[in-house]
Amino acid sequence: MKQGRAVLSIVSTLIVIVAGLALWFIWVYNGLVSSEKAVEEASAQVQTVLQRRLDLIPNLVETVKGYAQHEREVLVAVTKARERAQGVLADISKKKSLGKKELVALMASQGEITSALKNLFSLVENYPDLKASQNFLALQDQLEGTENRIAVARQRYNYAVRRYNTKISTFPGNIIAPMFGFAEKPYFEAKEEAQKPIEVKF
Repeated sequence: MKQGRAVLSIVSTLIVIVAGLALWFIWVYNGLVSSEKAVEEASAQVQTVLQRRLDLIPNLVETVKGYAQHEREVLVAVTKARERAQGVLADISKKKSLGKKELVALMASQGEITSALKNLFSLVENYPDLKASQNFLALQDQLEGTENRIAVARQRYNYAVRRYNTKISTFPGNIIAPMFGFAEKPYFEAKEEAQKPIEVKF
């Protein structure tokens, strides 16, 4: 009788331990999934504000073109840089992934956009009527706001990546993460000049 109770007590204890381990395992796994989803959401937000920037460029180019038609080289450079950046964003969107390779391509294309827009705004200095145009001023204002949104979105993305990478590299995540293919995510580390908002004030 006593022996039967002892066995039952041991079995009950083992069941409690196994159930506790299973619940702990589920809790850690769900935490990793939640962190990975936060990174994906932050990545999508970065892509959204970068797309907003790209969407403003055609109107900006058309406005400048109306005043500076003979400045074709600068306008073509901006348009081509936009097309390349649009292609990179489309590829990332199709893959639904922002790995190291995609992030490098994204940073390079956005650096090219930044450079082309700086040349465009330098060109505008030569056209006082353009600088005073209501349409141009409205676009300038929208672009400035977008540049600020880009900076905030990058910071939020990097924050989400830091939290996720910390979870998968510290205990207990470092044990469970490799079992389910959770891998480290890259940070958005743009070149110093690319991180600065484009100066659009005159």
